[in-house]
Amino acid sequence: MPRAPWGRRRTTDSPRPAGRRWAGRLRRSGSLARRVLLVRVGRRQRSSGTILLPATPAVPPVHPGPVPLLPGAHTPARRLRFALVQGCTVGSLLLGMLAIFLSMHDAPRWAAALLVGCVTFDGLDGLLARRFGVASPFGAQMDSLADMCSFGIAAPVVVYTSIHGTAPGALVAAVCALVACCAAIRLARFNVSPKDGRFFCGVPTTMAAAVLGLATLIGLRLPGPVAVGAIAVLALAMVSSFPYAKLARIAKLPAWFWLPAAVGALVDYRVTFAGMVVLYLLSGPLLWLRDRSADATVR
Repeated sequence: MPRAPWGRRRTTDSPRPAGRRWAGRLRRSGSLARRVLLVRVGRRQRSSGTILLPATPAVPPVHPGPVPLLPGAHTPARRLRFALVQGCTVGSLLLGMLAIFLSMHDAPRWAAALLVGCVTFDGLDGLLARRFGVASPFGAQMDSLADMCSFGIAAPVVVYTSIHGTAPGALVAAVCALVACCAAIRLARFNVSPKDGRFFCGVPTTMAAAVLGLATLIGLRLPGPVAVGAIAVLALAMVSSFPYAKLARIAKLPAWFWLPAAVGALVDYRVTFAGMVVLYLLSGPLLWLRDRSADATVR
């Protein structure tokens, strides 16, 4: 049986260089490419299929009840003590707000006196909480928020109204904003850092507010640029890593240490106060250098 005409075609009469042999390679390569493509697509579909498998239904989260503000037994006596401690914290908050209002009515000294009252209430609530055994995470967060209002907001406002006019207004506003920012950073870092029973990491906000309030209350008058620089140093000391002794350790210093301060207070209490603040600020870097040299000697 004669072959079909298209079966007897020569490769020379094909428009392609190699005729059907070239086309055969194309078909074979095409089939190979299709097989590879199908294999890859199949793998991709299988892998995607494993991802798209219906997952087991998640167990809905169980929402616990409200966290108790006072841990432990809720006896009437403990509740009363807890309320007394929180009353001190709220009192510090209210005194800070009142200090802001008095500053707005050109009474910076009265506002500074209220800042000192805020410092007193802030130390009292922690002391009573430990004495009564009603310390709680809620109390710690409440105390931090009250400190931010009293020492991070009220103290800069009082300082602004007391030194406004002695330096350019924008510079005074900037340094007061620096105090607020550093106080917020200091309080946030204190909440998440491990506690040391001997030293503070940086100047505490309570101490900074006490310095600013007492300086305004006693009428410590410094030249405008000097006052701005001193406030900036105090603000940066709050966020520094220098160790500063706690008041309990300072109170245990020998009597001969306090004798020059007592004599200086009788001569000029303003200069004595400024000197003690400078000495306290310098104690942090000095202690840091001492610890660093001790570590180098051990190594």
